[in-house]
Amino acid sequence: MSRTPDDLAGSLAASQKELPPLDDWHPELSGDMDLVITRDGRWLFKGEPIAREATVRLFSTILRREEDRHYYLVTPVEKWRIQVDDTPLLAHGLEVCGSETPVITLNTNMGERLEVGEAHPLQVGVYQDTGEPRPVVLVRHGVEARLTTSAFYDLAALAEERSANGKPVFGVMSHGKFWEIGQGG
Repeated sequence: MSRTPDDLAGSLAASQKELPPLDDWHPELSGDMDLVITRDGRWLFKGEPIAREATVRLFSTILRREEDRHYYLVTPVEKWRIQVDDTPLLAHGLEVCGSETPVITLNTNMGERLEVGEAHPLQVGVYQDTGEPRPVVLVRHGVEARLTTSAFYDLAALAEERSANGKPVFGVMSHGKFWEIGQGG
């Protein structure tokens, strides 16, 4: 691959204020980029961290996960497949606003603020190899942010037990919906 992250970032508008229209971009696959997003949120190009935070933040806005379960950096004319160890983004800084109709918000490691709700649903699965919880919130275009350990503990502290299909479950309320986070009992 002859393109570098800075080359690709430079081909996009640096002053971009809104999210790019990824749903409208469907270029052919340009190839595989030697870019890995590690489980701890580091973006590595050819084994080295990408030095410019602005490049990483820009890439997070052109990242999507497609039906084939692979991740791609997409521009109007290029599409590069990359590797992601777990989730490409991390979520931290959990806050709750409102008491009658609470809204849970999280911040991503890319500086975005997400409200848990229909646009950013919360799901708690498990890692197959360890059985540990895998709490994620959908960001956009199939891209998820995994809650950091501290954010998950903050979420668990908010949990209440309810009955679902005759079984006890733990969950949290946000935007008027109960989001299940674990089995009760």
